[in-house]
Amino acid sequence: MATAAETSASEPEAESKAGPKADGEEDEVKAARTRRKVLSRAVAAATYKTMGPAWDQQEEGVSESDGDEYAMASSAESSPGEYEWEYDEEEEKNQLEIERLEEQLSINVYDYNCHVDLIRLLRLEGELTKVRMARQKMSEIFPLTEELWLEWLHDEISMAQDGLDREHVYDLFEKAVKDYICPNIWLEYGQYSVGGIGQKGGLEKVRSVFERALSSVGLHMTKGLALWEAYREFESAIVEAARPVAGFLSPFDREQTFDSQLEKVHSLFRRQLAIPLYDMEATFAEYEEWSEDPIPESVIQNYNKALQQLEKYKPYEEALLQAEAPRLAEYQAYIDFEMKIGDPARIQLIFERALVENCLVPDLWIRYSQYLDRQLKVKDLVLSVHNRAIRNCPWTVALWSRYLLAMERHGVDHQVISVTFEKALNAGFIQATDYVEIWQAYLDYLRRRVDFKQDSSKELEELRAAFTRALEYLKQEVEERFNESGDPSCVIMQNWARIEARLCNNMQKARELWDSIMTRGNAKYANMWLEYYNLERAHGDTQHCRKALHRAVQCTSDYPEHVCEVLLTMERTEGSLEDWDIAVQKTETRLARVNEQRMKAAEKEAALVQQEEEKAEQRKRARAEKKALKKKKKIRGPEKRGADEDDEKEWGDDEEEQPSKRRRVENSIPAAGETQNVEVAAGPAGKCAAVDVEPPSKQKEKAASLKRDMPKVLHDSSKDSITVFVSNLPYSMQEPDTKLRPLFEACGEVVQIRPIFSNRGDFRGYCYVEFKEEKSALQALEMDRKSVEGRPMFVSPCVDKSKNPDFKVFRYSTSLEKHKLFISGLPFSCTKEELEEICKAHGTVKDLRLVTNRAGKPKGLAYVEYENESQASQAVMKMDGMTIKENIIKVAISNPPQRKVPEKPETRKAPGGPMLLPQTYGARGKGRTQLSLLPRALQRPSAAAPQAENGPAAAPAVAAPAATEAPKMSNADFAKLFLRK
Repeated sequence: MATAAETSASEPEAESKAGPKADGEEDEVKAARTRRKVLSRAVAAATYKTMGPAWDQQEEGVSESDGDEYAMASSAESSPGEYEWEYDEEEEKNQLEIERLEEQLSINVYDYNCHVDLIRLLRLEGELTKVRMARQKMSEIFPLTEELWLEWLHDEISMAQDGLDREHVYDLFEKAVKDYICPNIWLEYGQYSVGGIGQKGGLEKVRSVFERALSSVGLHMTKGLALWEAYREFESAIVEAARPVAGFLSPFDREQTFDSQLEKVHSLFRRQLAIPLYDMEATFAEYEEWSEDPIPESVIQNYNKALQQLEKYKPYEEALLQAEAPRLAEYQAYIDFEMKIGDPARIQLIFERALVENCLVPDLWIRYSQYLDRQLKVKDLVLSVHNRAIRNCPWTVALWSRYLLAMERHGVDHQVISVTFEKALNAGFIQATDYVEIWQAYLDYLRRRVDFKQDSSKELEELRAAFTRALEYLKQEVEERFNESGDPSCVIMQNWARIEARLCNNMQKARELWDSIMTRGNAKYANMWLEYYNLERAHGDTQHCRKALHRAVQCTSDYPEHVCEVLLTMERTEGSLEDWDIAVQKTETRLARVNEQRMKAAEKEAALVQQEEEKAEQRKRARAEKKALKKKKKIRGPEKRGADEDDEKEWGDDEEEQPSKRRRVENSIPAAGETQNVEVAAGPAGKCAAVDVEPPSKQKEKAASLKRDMPKVLHDSSKDSITVFVSNLPYSMQEPDTKLRPLFEACGEVVQIRPIFSNRGDFRGYCYVEFKEEKSALQALEMDRKSVEGRPMFVSPCVDKSKNPDFKVFRYSTSLEKHKLFISGLPFSCTKEELEEICKAHGTVKDLRLVTNRAGKPKGLAYVEYENESQASQAVMKMDGMTIKENIIKVAISNPPQRKVPEKPETRKAPGGPMLLPQTYGARGKGRTQLSLLPRALQRPSAAAPQAENGPAAAPAVAAPAATEAPKMSNADFAKLFLRK
């Protein structure tokens, strides 16, 4: 997108001083001088034509040559170069690409990148007619950036031949200045209009364009100066051109022409000096030099006031100059500042400047349109901004809803609003609920058009037809695309039923609608029945209220007690004895059945818990048996050991790792006839072989010396800001310091790499990397997930967990991201390059991440980030259900579930109560249910209070009788207790 901070050819020197100089600054200065030269000569030619017939012959030549020179100057920067094709195959390749792009646009006309590529290729091929049509089609759907508009305008200016062509260029300029507020386009517009000054009404046209430009961007603190200077140069050129002719005029005519023209230049200087702009001091000095009379005191006062205002605005402007695009945070701060001051013109300008770089941020458009709707309330301005908002972010339903409200608020024709709504349905929303929202907005608008005092009207029939169409659209179009209607609670049908009951007095239609609502899976919810009951209560009769509650008692499954209570309350106040008896009978029967179902569910849950416990017990026994068998094999191992060297070496390695077990084996072998340091091992023929074994005392000394020789890694917590923690490295990595240093030296100077080793000297897979500067450590964090010897290396900040126990490192968002896709079902053999090739056909891929486990193996999942929400929504529609290497993938907008935060193991304090200790669970953790599975009949009071530290505890006031120990019960006995009534 175009940026508001790009340096233009006529930008003031103050802005150049504030920011870095552009590479082509000398070329820009030359281009500005050429424009001014052309401007002066064109103005002079037009003035001579108006004032003196003696200049007719000279003027024609000057005007034509100046027109050509201006066309060359204005299109010098962007006119297409002369391409010489050496091979016909490249032309053929471009033609095939053009055909492909045209076919793609016939399928999806909202593909922004496809439009841009097609225009570029057509312009490259010199297809002037086709490129003009392609630009027109794109401008009808999308607002064009500043670069695209300037390129189009320069091409049309270079091809303009006569007055009709000039009018066509004027029309293009008018469209261009409506898309975005761009000072460069306004400057081009003003300078191009100077070329038509010799035509009828040309002078008024130029002044009109410049005045509109100043109203639009004249307050722009960094780029507004160029427009003021261009306008002033134009008026000064007219003054200079009028000087030679003034001597031939009468005193009265001289006063009317020359003096009035001088006053126009004075007025421009005074207006400019009253506005805070960069390089105001140079403008004031220029005015002093230009003016023959002293500068009035009022002008000096306004100038000093503007300088004071400039100092207030400078911090925000400098923040914009120093930041990188899109600079949304800086613009938001600037907007807040302007909103506090409250100048509508400046507020509008800063919003427009921010939108040039952040045109795809829906929240910014919403805030801008909301300000215009509530504060300015100017019809043309408000509707224009709303229109531009939906063209920039067509996937945002809130912008469409606000646009419909704004058009209704300003009395736009009903046909126009209906057409806008149809466009909204084709905008390609991302969620099914978005379609429900836009339908609700349109149905609310249609409802407000109806005069319900009449029994029947055209508007009422249109409203009912719209309700019917909405239900069919959600059922067919939306449900087919999203596998859901987006309206599970049938909100649209509920609204329709309320309108029929309350406004149309058609309770029969309302009952039919509620019957349809209940048949769509809502009959089990108590709140739905109570909503229907309240509608019958307000607009129906008692009979239908009773009927609705009786049905609710039978069908409700979430809160049946509440529905039963409402039924009994109604019968208590209005019903007869017979009605009361029926209600009591039905509610008791229903509640008994509900309690029975709940008891069965509890029994089933208890059975599942018991099964889980039995399975856990079996697993526990199996592990114990396996462990005992393994221990037995290790004890019997020396008797069966052979003389094979490999086996002996392996056994020796194992013994070195477990010296305590080796000592137990030695002590279990008879020592008769053996020395202390010789162990008897059985050979393959049953003969014994002597193996040297160190005594236990020497083994302890060896282990202690090994531990002493191991270098201790000391960590200085004061250097956490310049240190990163690296983990998930391969345990088999030899010399981690040597292998990791080249990787991290790319981020900055590495002071030290501290790998962590075990007591035996094995690398434990993680280390600390200390840098000299903090920025190097921050840059090193970007190496997270980089593959090292086939495993993803984890790089995270160095944080002391004892001081920050809640610190967690998760670099990815866990909320809804409408511009990012989640892809599942990918084949494990799919590479990042292959998936990127598939995804980039639907838009610009900013990032793609294949999800892997800690060993670096793919999990068949991926996240794909697109440039904007529109491309992401298009990719979902095209890629969901696609087959990749015989795997059918699923594609959806990224919306991961909330990450579970473990409960802090701190003591909790109940409200108004004492401190509560954290709840403890068994070895298997917390069970599925917290129900007590021990019947109350078998429950016994807890053990007696523990004995005091220095003697027996104090005896209780009443001694409890000693409880006899209950006999042990089997699972069958427990089951009988549960089933006993």
